[in-house]
Amino acid sequence: MRSLFLSSIAALHALAAALPQPHPDLSISLTKKSSLRTADGYVDPASIRAHIISTEAKLQRGAAAFERNTGTALSSSLTKRASGSAPLVDDSNKNWIGAIQAGTPPQTFTMDFDTGSADLFLPGTSCGSSCGGQERYIPGSSSSAQSLGTTFQVTYGDGSGAAGDVYKDTVLLADFKATAQTFGVATNATGLSQEKFDGLMGMSFKSLSEFPADPVFDTLVSQGAVPDSVFAFKLASSGSELRVGGVNSALYKGSVTYTPVTKKAYWQINGDGMGVNGKTVIKKFSAIVDSGTSLILGTPSQVKQLYAATNAAEVEKGVYALPCNSMPHVSITLGGKSIPLSADSLNLGPTDSSGNTCFGAIQAMDSLGDQFQWILGDVLMRNVYTIFDVGHARVGFADLA
Repeated sequence: MRSLFLSSIAALHALAAALPQPHPDLSISLTKKSSLRTADGYVDPASIRAHIISTEAKLQRGAAAFERNTGTALSSSLTKRASGSAPLVDDSNKNWIGAIQAGTPPQTFTMDFDTGSADLFLPGTSCGSSCGGQERYIPGSSSSAQSLGTTFQVTYGDGSGAAGDVYKDTVLLADFKATAQTFGVATNATGLSQEKFDGLMGMSFKSLSEFPADPVFDTLVSQGAVPDSVFAFKLASSGSELRVGGVNSALYKGSVTYTPVTKKAYWQINGDGMGVNGKTVIKKFSAIVDSGTSLILGTPSQVKQLYAATNAAEVEKGVYALPCNSMPHVSITLGGKSIPLSADSLNLGPTDSSGNTCFGAIQAMDSLGDQFQWILGDVLMRNVYTIFDVGHARVGFADLA
């Protein structure tokens, strides 16, 4: 009888092993929250300036954290304070958002996934309307929440910023569980009330962390929760996704071209050149690949040099526009791979009701220069499958399928 019982147990184990096992969902669907266009379909140059100011403030925050964490200055030009409002999360224009869960039981939040910062921030219940968004993280409702008894405060030159408490809790990213993940819970903020997403998911390197703490994806890697130390983005008008723990081979074709990260802070790489209408106009440069920036931003001198090869005009300092019906053929070469930018991605939209002149998606930012000259944001990433390899500290690019 005992032998029959043991045989039955063994058979059940074998049957269970043969059945398909549940597996985590590797991908998070992404949607574009909004655009730089106003309700009437035009582009207000003030929205371009606001996006540049917000991006600059984010980089300044990261540079300050890098210096605190490493004792080394990342960039002298980024130590200058930007003027204007600088919110904790990126500005309300053109972010790629998707869902994560935090707490036990899990609560769902809509997040801006940002490779240009390191930390996870969620709005707290006491933040009120200043935090924007819809959901609030409630530590008392999570059995796995742990207060670290510390606070954070982010302040900018104009007095704006955010403050709150630091917690550890379980975080689910595409069904992969990060245990005891450190993140900030905002109790007060300035400049967030217009946001339509709930929080920010930073995906750069730990050296940029405010706390400092491992970014969520790094925690997943260190805890062995993901099959590979890689995440990847497809950004498009439809079918956009963040792939976690690997790549989605159905979304790209051909081989992947990798280029090494030159400094583990932002996803900083070296570029080979930029071309306009088949002619190289910018040679060797350094850049960061930033999913949280809508535009391609460069130093004023190099942006001016690039647009000099077109029929664009500088309509105000650092802001360029050109005929809507004759967008130039622009390409960026990274790791020896030439990535053409579509005319649609280069066109931000018309400047007025005539529809004759459109703002370009490549604009200037004053504080770039000494550490890197370019920020390659949404405009680049919509034209290529982009792979962020944490384990090998490199960025990969492949043609979209």
